[in-house]
Amino acid sequence: MNAAATLSPAQVVQGQLDAYNAQDLDAFCAFYADDAVLGSYNGSVATEGLAAIRERHAQLFAEFPRNTAELKHRIVIGSNVIDHEFVTRSPGGETFHVAAIYTLAGGKIARVDFVK
Repeated sequence: MNAAATLSPAQVVQGQLDAYNAQDLDAFCAFYADDAVLGSYNGSVATEGLAAIRERHAQLFAEFPRNTAELKHRIVIGSNVIDHEFVTRSPGGETFHVAAIYTLAGGKIARVDFVK
């Protein structure tokens, strides 16, 4: 059993959110399964596999070095976590609301579906 498997689903998701906001790519990726996918709700998969997730977020962090996601509300049901987040790309820049639906397996994030 790895350390992540001892965390609750809410703790795993909060850990990756904290790492996202700190733009700590290694810590962020540590919360994801090797075969994790990112997609749009009821839509296609946009990013598949940890290497692709790492590459996507490395580009995001480079393009928006002051990007943050503020947690507005969280719902936890079993191994699923639904976050309402308010994202700010940069002070005075683009902002938007997103619902991130996390599915966990084996103590790691296996899938995230975004509603935007």
